Amino acid sequence: MSEIAEQLNHTQKLDIAKWFLLNSPAGEIQYVSKDLKVLLEDDDVYNCAAMEAFPMYNKSHLICLEFPDRSGDVIVSSFNEVADNQYLDPRTTQVAIVDHVKQVCTHARPASDEELPTPFIEEYRCALDAEIMKYVSEAYPKGVCAVYCVTGKDVEEPGSNFELAVVICAARLSPQNFCNGSWRSIWNVEYNDEEQMVEIKGKLQVGAHYFEEGNVQLDAKHECKDSTLLQSPEDSAIAIANIVRQHETEYLASLEASYLNLPDTTFKDLRRKLPVTRTLFPWHNTMQFSLTRDISKELGIGK
Repeated sequence: MSEIAEQLNHTQKLDIAKWFLLNSPAGEIQYVSKDLKVLLEDDDVYNCAAMEAFPMYNKSHLICLEFPDRSGDVIVSSFNEVADNQYLDPRTTQVAIVDHVKQVCTHARPASDEELPTPFIEEYRCALDAEIMKYVSEAYPKGVCAVYCVTGKDVEEPGSNFELAVVICAARLSPQNFCNGSWRSIWNVEYNDEEQMVEIKGKLQVGAHYFEEGNVQLDAKHECKDSTLLQSPEDSAIAIANIVRQHETEYLASLEASYLNLPDTTFKDLRRKLPVTRTLFPWHNTMQFSLTRDISKELGIGK
């Protein structure tokens, strides 16, 4: 590795290091970065790569961090980024200052009035937040969610359009059992006052990594859209939450069905179900096979 690294310039090594960090499976970037630092043998390249890649990774994976005083959690995303390394939690009206490389919230400050939506918008945001929280608590026991105003936060009365973003994330990390997984969904909710409609666009992503004596990864993505009538904050929130629930439930059901049928569909297309011997491989008794023993026998070694 060191010989190959010597043949690369600084930019090439930086790009490769960033690629490995950004493509780390959910919850594993710290493990990847530790190994990468050893392989690079160049602290300058590693530090540059980490400073660029970690913020991008954290936001794309919607990592959730706890406030130092344990007053709540904050999701790290592009929707609630108010400044470099600063992320708004509208539920507690706090701004978290984040150390991206260490993946911790170092401290927090109260959000300013300019960073918060108007009371009119907050009524819609808060109502939707409450309904989404109910849904997430039922569907994802360890899930976290938040609702942010992404456009029109200065709107003070009916007559203008505005947009909220619903962010849902859940992770099940079990590296001691060689498996990690995550669920991420983002719902852009556009309130159109002129047409009295709410347009909803969802982006769903499921990731999983199994690495016990192997390396199997899943990265499934799905997009969908729907709409509902613009009503009062409470009625709109109920309708939107029901749409989110319906689409996510259907997508998870389709994923489950597709992977239950893998042996008879996808795997069947990839290779023979049986080897040319027409006999299943005896996985229960693999000790009878030994390439080293067979080679030694052929070469007469050890006699």
